[in-house]
Amino acid sequence: REFESEIRFYSGDDPLDVWDRYIRWTEQTFPQGGKDGNLTAVLERAVKALNEQHRYYKDPRYLNLWLKFGNCCNEPLDLYSYLRSQEIGTTLALLYITWAEALEARGSFKKADLIFQEGLQRRAEPLDKLQSHHRQFQARVSRQALLALEESPEESDAGLLEVAEPQRSSLASLKGKGKKKVRAPISRVGDAVKATNPSRSFQPQTSLQLSNTAGFAVFHENSAAGLELPTLTAQSWTAPPAPRAKENELSAGPWNSGRRPRSSSNPSVEAPGPLPSFTPYVDDSAQTQMM
Repeated sequence: REFESEIRFYSGDDPLDVWDRYIRWTEQTFPQGGKDGNLTAVLERAVKALNEQHRYYKDPRYLNLWLKFGNCCNEPLDLYSYLRSQEIGTTLALLYITWAEALEARGSFKKADLIFQEGLQRRAEPLDKLQSHHRQFQARVSRQALLALEESPEESDAGLLEVAEPQRSSLASLKGKGKKKVRAPISRVGDAVKATNPSRSFQPQTSLQLSNTAGFAVFHENSAAGLELPTLTAQSWTAPPAPRAKENELSAGPWNSGRRPRSSSNPSVEAPGPLPSFTPYVDDSAQTQMM
């Protein structure tokens, strides 16, 4: 309540400070989240309340609020595209690091590298932090590419063995062939095929295809100024993506919708109930005794 009152009656020159302290207090007080903390709603209010303050577009605190709000959205990548289209945090390294890590987690290594290169081209601050994360990303991708190359020869050798050494099927059908002279079926594999018919040789047809690993350009600090780095196509977003569906929240409505309508007659006189549709049974002997 104190933060809500401070936000409502704030008259200073830095409203972002109030929202930043409010969100940090909510995270510390309700670390598990949930309905009591209501962190998603507070983040949504904060970014919308400060959206017209263009002086905060390069402020790390404002970008941090957007990135936290992105964790509450169904598709954070759409939110990152919105931030770039609005030039929010495009001079900060945290935007490109968070965006590239989200793409890397989905296996989009080439797009993640393009995001890193875009941040390096813009010389986002702190630049040394961005360069360090980019080198770590390249090391992880190179390690995965080497592991893929080491596993591919074993898989190809196993495929050759499976094709080159066919096995005789067990419990095969023994139905004879021919009408006049019945002959038992013969199933030969391996060298027996060559022995019966030398002119025919068993030649397995195999096709080995090496998977093309996604390539990326290695960043060099000395040659970064003269290179034209590729960039992703910017998308125009008129509004930020909506957060996830909120649970346990009722929509506003009239409070008197569940009340019973009052009768226009005198409220002190109760209306008689409906008559029963059957005749109750009365014992004649009991009626005689009462008389």
